[in-house]
Amino acid sequence: MSLMKTVLKAEIVLDRQLSIPDAVAVVWGRATLSLHARARDRCRAAHRRLTRVIAEDRHVYGLTTGFGPLANRLVDKESGVQLQQNLVYHLATGVGPNFDWASARAMVLARLMSIVQGASGASEHAIGALMGMLNSDLSPCVPSQGTVGASGDLTPLAHMVLCFQGRGAFTDQNDRMFEGATGLERLGLSPIDLACRDGLALVNGTSAMTGVAVLNADFSERAVAWSIALTAAMAETQQARVEAWHPAFGELRPHARQVDAARDLCLRVEGSDRVVRSHLADRRLTNVGPVIEEQAGQDAYTLRCAPQVIGAVWDTLDWHNTVVLTELSSVTDNPIFPPTDADDLRVLHGGNFMGQHVGLASDALANAICVLAGLAERQVARLTDETLNRGLPAFLHLGAPGLNSGLMGAQVTATALLAEMRTSGAASVQSISTNGANQDVVSMGTIAARMVQSKLKKLAQIQAIMGLAVAQAIDIQDEAQPDRMFSDSALSIRDFIRQISPPLKQDRPLGRDVEAIAQALANNAPPA
Repeated sequence: MSLMKTVLKAEIVLDRQLSIPDAVAVVWGRATLSLHARARDRCRAAHRRLTRVIAEDRHVYGLTTGFGPLANRLVDKESGVQLQQNLVYHLATGVGPNFDWASARAMVLARLMSIVQGASGASEHAIGALMGMLNSDLSPCVPSQGTVGASGDLTPLAHMVLCFQGRGAFTDQNDRMFEGATGLERLGLSPIDLACRDGLALVNGTSAMTGVAVLNADFSERAVAWSIALTAAMAETQQARVEAWHPAFGELRPHARQVDAARDLCLRVEGSDRVVRSHLADRRLTNVGPVIEEQAGQDAYTLRCAPQVIGAVWDTLDWHNTVVLTELSSVTDNPIFPPTDADDLRVLHGGNFMGQHVGLASDALANAICVLAGLAERQVARLTDETLNRGLPAFLHLGAPGLNSGLMGAQVTATALLAEMRTSGAASVQSISTNGANQDVVSMGTIAARMVQSKLKKLAQIQAIMGLAVAQAIDIQDEAQPDRMFSDSALSIRDFIRQISPPLKQDRPLGRDVEAIAQALANNAPPA
């Protein structure tokens, strides 16, 4: 008899708000969703308002009119289902690689979050389909290119709808594909028929950019934490002056995350006797000359200004996350069917599908991620340069000098990755008029969010190389001076890296090590 381990999932009862950690848990299948009674009541009431509007023959965009520049063409209500289906068909023109498994699921979650606010009018069938997929291990196959981020993410969401109609495909986390009806059968769903307004309710919103931005927020939190942990470990290998991280600097320049970064750096080096804790000004001049000993000077900015650099990135991330959380709990449709106590139903036409907030926040985060990568790349350069690394061997090699080159190649790779990250500029300023000049300004928010996603992967690779350098430096110094204590934090970082990549005692290929460490950094917070 075989014993099977049961994994209990958290249950999240969805109302109006969802935190980033909870959203990520749903996306990765670590939690299941159910609808709060309040959310269900809101959605039913919105759908009733929609059906009343249809019954009253109102002139409503997307119900009795064409789309975009064709909104001045009336369509009879008997053709409503065909109108919605044609909307999905003409928008399903996405190209390029599919969104990865998690990003496509995040898009579905973001669309659901918008609908449950109770102003979209989507049917219970459509809502149930989104819920059912999120509570499964499947994700829709959705091309990642083709959206300008206004009117929302029309193109990727249209492909999502096709999947729920049995006209697309789903994948599981192992990249196994389930085509059409097979995927719906696996989900236990019947095809969405797009009655009433379900087509427009499902495609008209900022859901792709918001979903990707949620995952970027989660990834970035770990990237910042790794920057702090690796910087602190590097400081121990360089006998750094932690005077520069004194809380007085934050008290006099109180940016919130600069204060937090300095605190966390100091906590990381507790118990170490490999950093300099005395203050430079406490020393008396014993001789006067043009040069004082190196140890009595100040550290390079890669260590001395670490709280200011990491803190600024962290503050930018906080702003990004505030924007994304607001967007995740917002109605991003057009038109909207807001609740009213008046007898006269309100149907409002506007532009909540414009993704400018997410676009600007994503571009700001992209810049911040490049700054964090630049810090790590310069730290690698300093650690591997024998003229700067305070007595460590060139490129941290072991064995015969010249015969072994150590991390020379890895340091060049870090530089190449940083250069590639810097080749792309802001997406949110790249508005191009389209759609017959109906969409004459657009956000490019999804492109911006995807750029952050790409930069984060490269940042993790640079930080992986930094991890290799730090672990190698600790190994070298620990063997040379075993009586001098490293902090528990530095040793735990070294051990984390060594579980993936053994010590570099002689040259060997490191590409796979870098990739494996990068994946580990992306998925795990640094050990304490």
